[in-house]
Amino acid sequence: MKVRHLPAVVLTITILLQIFTTSRLSAQPAAAETAIEALMKEIPVAGLSVAVVRKGKVIYTRAFGYRVLETREPLRTDHIFRIASISKSFTATSMMQQIEAGRVSLQDDVSSLAGFPVRNPLYPDRVITLEMLLSHRSSINDSQGYFSLDAIDPSKNPNWKDGYNKYAPGEGYLYCNLNYNLAGAILERLSGERFDLYVKRHILDPLGLYGGYCVDSLDAGRFAQIYEYRMDSARFNPSPAAYNPRSAEIAVYERGRSTPVFSPTGGMKISAGDLARYMVMHSRMGKYRGGRIMRKNSAEEIHRVRSEKEGYGLAIETSKKILPGIELRGHTGSAYGLYSAMFWQPKEGYGFVVISNGCHPGYSDGMNTVIRRTIGILYESIIQKF
Repeated sequence: MKVRHLPAVVLTITILLQIFTTSRLSAQPAAAETAIEALMKEIPVAGLSVAVVRKGKVIYTRAFGYRVLETREPLRTDHIFRIASISKSFTATSMMQQIEAGRVSLQDDVSSLAGFPVRNPLYPDRVITLEMLLSHRSSINDSQGYFSLDAIDPSKNPNWKDGYNKYAPGEGYLYCNLNYNLAGAILERLSGERFDLYVKRHILDPLGLYGGYCVDSLDAGRFAQIYEYRMDSARFNPSPAAYNPRSAEIAVYERGRSTPVFSPTGGMKISAGDLARYMVMHSRMGKYRGGRIMRKNSAEEIHRVRSEKEGYGLAIETSKKILPGIELRGHTGSAYGLYSAMFWQPKEGYGFVVISNGCHPGYSDGMNTVIRRTIGILYESIIQKF
């Protein structure tokens, strides 16, 4: 008799578990949303888009605030942002694909790759390698600007020597945007493809993501307007330069030289949800459902820390400060008033993407406070409650 009624009992238990699970899952985002909305009342925020990953899947996306403050147009989860320095990871990932193809190695001399001498004048016999470039250990700095490779080209800039630090290549760390704009130019010389098109064809398209570096190739109606919060006036000011299409420069584009037009160092535009899907690929060591963007050993090279103090690898940093005591890998970004973060926990398989199109610029422990606190809310309200 008990055996005969077992299926009904099992069915009842299953239904109750589903009801309990559904209730529990709905409570988690609700708690997160309440906390984030409270944070946005406490600290000025124009808009905020978030995504949470667990076990290789995006389990939650949500947008708060406004895409356009002036018209009070709400921010949606499919709106895209210029994500600033998280863009560097796309450049590094692309370069690992070139290494896998046998076109270059991390130990190659940047001078032979760039088409002009790249040498610290204080150490002319010390080779600056591609690895040094990608890990910010090249001894190059941004003092001469980074929107043109002329900054350190001896034939173009009479002050090129000032574009180098006093320490020897490989013996110090300085975060430098020019490193990655130069790396993007090298990618073009190696691949024969324009930088923005390369990233689209070899990373975005295989992953099924909408985004890119070329403003004119994207739907302008999906751009989240970026604002800089001015503390002196306590006001948000629009930053139209964030989406400057630079159409005139692209019309006379010289591959391997004009590359900073697309800003490999910071110019990717993408939504929080799609950035989270890209992050999943990194957390799975290059794998995605359709195959591989890069091999496991390539992902290990990108993630491997080169500078212990900074926790920096090749456009991926490792930190235990964001969630105290918990190791996270990823990158932050800030430009034009935008702040962004992409971080995952390598062993547990959860992660977060948080992007604000404008917020109070205050920092704590090396990260924008709004971004840091939002990650903490998502961790406590969603990940810890699973």
